[in-house]
Amino acid sequence: MLPMDDRDGTIWLDGALVPWREARLHVLSHGLHYGTAVFEGERVYGGRVFRLRAHSERLIRSARLIAMPFTWDVETLDAATRAVVEANRIADGYVRPVAWRGAEDMGLSAPDARTHVAIAAWPWPAVFGTGQRERGITLEPARLRRIPPDAVPVQAKAAGIYLNGAIARREAEAAGADDALLLDARGDLAEATGANLFLVRDGALLTPVADHVLDGITRQTVIGLAGPLGLSVEETRLPPAALATADEVFLTGTAYEITPVSRIGDRRWPVGPVTRRLLAAFDAEVRREGTAESTIQSLATGIESGPTRL
Repeated sequence: MLPMDDRDGTIWLDGALVPWREARLHVLSHGLHYGTAVFEGERVYGGRVFRLRAHSERLIRSARLIAMPFTWDVETLDAATRAVVEANRIADGYVRPVAWRGAEDMGLSAPDARTHVAIAAWPWPAVFGTGQRERGITLEPARLRRIPPDAVPVQAKAAGIYLNGAIARREAEAAGADDALLLDARGDLAEATGANLFLVRDGALLTPVADHVLDGITRQTVIGLAGPLGLSVEETRLPPAALATADEVFLTGTAYEITPVSRIGDRRWPVGPVTRRLLAAFDAEVRREGTAESTIQSLATGIESGPTRL
């Protein structure tokens, strides 16, 4: 795999498209030292970004939730994303918008540290390989618990929050699993390190209520797809014992899409019919929806007249 900092391509940085290798930040950037950064993960299907507007809106909302100044508006972020996808000729891939506080000031508060924004895109197939959609992935129960919402704003997709999952993922991989399953601060089922959790029981979907976990955009999409398929959805607190009565288990997320789970600890599940129906419906949905147009000119026009800010 090519290192992320040494690739051909173009990245949008603070209002302009720049060569990939020139999109850099200083080692004394506030976001690097204190985790004051927010980001998004977006999927490109057939050259179109799935639910782009929702992702751009959440990036802005995440910045506000962690008290990080943010002046770019949704329309500019959308146009910049389309331009990056087109400039890099991404047909099917991944987009990573990220905003962080820079090196203009240091210290926890650092009022003079500016917010910088970058958007990159690259080809990226399934996270765990296409075969895992047939076999399912394995999870290891995590030693750590998910950070509680009275400690950090969990509806912010903030970089600092993901240290929790990064540690759990590395420990799970060291134990031979693909990912980790975390409990929340109350001891209920929460999520994997970067994906929401769903159980299937008697043909119905059960998922942890999104009060201790991020209410993922793919999670919302799956809940929306369930009704037309005749599937009920219950958002509720789920104790670990709920796994014993589950017929199927799967994860959802932009990177994960819908990923079946075949094992958690010593307990195993098949990739069952409900998961397969949702996979088919999701695949059809992401190919049907997306951004309507993608032109570098739309971004260039905005840059020539000055960046649009809130």
